[in-house]
Amino acid sequence: MPTVKITVSNPAKKTAVQREFEEPQAIFLGKKLGDKVPADSIGLAGIELEITGGSDKEGFPMRKDIEGQGRKRVVLSGPPGFHPDRAGKRKRKSVRGNTISADIVQINTKIVKQGAKAAEELWGVKPKEKQKEEKAAKTETKPAEEKMAGQKPEAKAEAKPAEHKHEKPKEEGAAEKAEAKMGVKKVE
Repeated sequence: MPTVKITVSNPAKKTAVQREFEEPQAIFLGKKLGDKVPADSIGLAGIELEITGGSDKEGFPMRKDIEGQGRKRVVLSGPPGFHPDRAGKRKRKSVRGNTISADIVQINTKIVKQGAKAAEELWGVKPKEKQKEEKAAKTETKPAEEKMAGQKPEAKAEAKPAEHKHEKPKEEGAAEKAEAKMGVKKVE
């Protein structure tokens, strides 16, 4: 059975955290897009989530306007599932229905009711923005000497003529030898 990724976004802070679970969570099975579920069973005490989207193991997105659990081929004129390059373009594409089944491997949610602690604290995961900030701070605090320690010293530039791989180095008198081989005589 595939792992399930649950993404929890916090619209108030504009952050998102993601966590993988080994099997589909029972609180989500049979729920539709737009339904609200308590997140106590996935380790987010006191938080209420709204299901906003998802995708199956092949990457087909769920659509709120398609009923059922299965995959269907429908004519689409906009996202999710189809992003037209010009206005009025339509295309037949495969998408999932709006009900979560065991085939769904990614579930997108947003926080509707905040608990005592944030989702990041409860799951022990840092949002990507904070991870990037910490990584940038670590690289800026290193002194220049530590940065240079791992690099190779610059090689001294020597004045060598550029040679192509397929050319042989030219010898003195090579032109005369080539002319003699071809039978060319110089006229003086």
